[in-house]
Amino acid sequence: MTTKNQNAAATLVDVNGLTLTVGAGGREIVKRVSFSIKPGELVGIVGESGSGKTQAARALLGLTPPPLVRSAGTITFEGVSLTDARPAALRKLRGARIGMVFQEPMTSLNPSMKIGRQLDEGLALHRKELPPALRKQMILAMLARVGLRDPASALEAWPHEFSGGMRQRMMLAAVMLLEPALLVADEPTTALDAVVQRDVLELMLELTRDRNTAVLMISHDLPMVAQYTERMIVMRHGEIVESGTTRQILDRPAHPYTRQLLAAMPHREPARSIPPEAPIVDVRGLLVDYAGRQRLFGRTAAKRALHGIDLQIRPREVVAVVGGSGSGKTTLGRAIAGLLAPTDGGIYFRGRPIAQAGAAWNDYRLNCQMVFQDPYSSLNPRMTVGELTAEGLRQVIGMSGAQKMARVDAVLGEVGLGPEYARRYPHELSGGQRQRVAIARAIVRRPAFVIADEPVSALDVTVRAQVLKLFAELQQRHGFSCLFISHDLGVVEQVADRVVVMQDGKIVEQGPRDQIFDAPQHPYTRKLLSAIPALEPNENGGVRLKWRFDQ
Repeated sequence: MTTKNQNAAATLVDVNGLTLTVGAGGREIVKRVSFSIKPGELVGIVGESGSGKTQAARALLGLTPPPLVRSAGTITFEGVSLTDARPAALRKLRGARIGMVFQEPMTSLNPSMKIGRQLDEGLALHRKELPPALRKQMILAMLARVGLRDPASALEAWPHEFSGGMRQRMMLAAVMLLEPALLVADEPTTALDAVVQRDVLELMLELTRDRNTAVLMISHDLPMVAQYTERMIVMRHGEIVESGTTRQILDRPAHPYTRQLLAAMPHREPARSIPPEAPIVDVRGLLVDYAGRQRLFGRTAAKRALHGIDLQIRPREVVAVVGGSGSGKTTLGRAIAGLLAPTDGGIYFRGRPIAQAGAAWNDYRLNCQMVFQDPYSSLNPRMTVGELTAEGLRQVIGMSGAQKMARVDAVLGEVGLGPEYARRYPHELSGGQRQRVAIARAIVRRPAFVIADEPVSALDVTVRAQVLKLFAELQQRHGFSCLFISHDLGVVEQVADRVVVMQDGKIVEQGPRDQIFDAPQHPYTRKLLSAIPALEPNENGGVRLKWRFDQ
């Protein structure tokens, strides 16, 4: 780390011709990437999964995985070359001068360490001159700054005791305690609902502005990038295809790929006409309580997750459930699917009450299927795609083995994979392909009712658009009803016939999609819809920011 740059005051980070390959002379993952960041500047990198955006950013900290090596290019930070920096020198920079917030805080926070100890690690390592008592004061002040109501209690708590939004706030606190010059935020709000997403982003910007920290934001959430960044870099297949000011690129995209990304944003389809038939699924007065924790002397009080939910879903109807984290929407879906035993209330399928046993229950379980949020964790890694898809046909009486394999091949074709994928394993597929397998598993039995729990939240823009189009085509073709659980309001606006809004385990508003999005009655619904802007097409082939309601 020796080379001084005379332009250090004007440029914080300078990346020139960066190329990353798989081993020496192997396949290029990042190809001749060049960009710069000034102090206090907010820069966004967007692109599909596999575009190289995360690896290019990780190269700044020397955190690229072992198979990847830098085969060309230079990286300069604060006027000092990091190109051939020793590991010890990079360790001094990480955290102290360059901080990173990862996509999933539950995997980046140590589950076996209390929050206070984790926040103290960076200060103890990089600010050795500070006494422990002063470090504790700084941690408490930062936890209060990021919105924790009881910072002192949080120091003695474990990561699993907090929601996703709270964990992400703690990650921000840990990073900003050291006042870095650059913050790399890798998909910092992907798993968060709209209101928490906005709060976390506003907090991040507030903290970075106070310290003139530059931000490099990696995301496939284009509305978020449009709202919060000043410059934008678009990557595809490891290369930068377009860069410039965020407003300029969104208003008049020059590259076809950028226009393709913007065109893949969710958009509202014309409302469908659903015949007023008797409901296929009827939920009446559903209560779900979670048992209290076991303590040394007894248990804590039980927590009520659902408060008397009444919900009807008609044949061929798509009902979307939206709400913040902890609103009970996933609990509702799992209870309706039979994965949680309700404390009270009833579920009726085609007019018959569903008990946890008997002919009615068996009929319901065969006709009710679920698509989970993360297909990688819900697909057995030891089974092939064909075996996974055929599981849904085990209880079908009268189908021979040949008929089942023919059905599997047909369904894989319907979801756009083809019979050749039947012999592959989940780890050989991309995220979008795995989600197609999850959908194939759900519809292979030709069910009457499908529950989709955040089915596209982990997918990038173009793959999400493909999966949503596929899902709509299959729903039209096979006529199944659907309970669609999502925190992505743009996706809900595209797929839903009716929208149910939940808060604190209760339904606060429900109605036709257009009514909910255009004329919401409940304050919480308005708060949800106004949290994050939408992007609407303009006359230049680009998009413009659109706030649903006045702030």
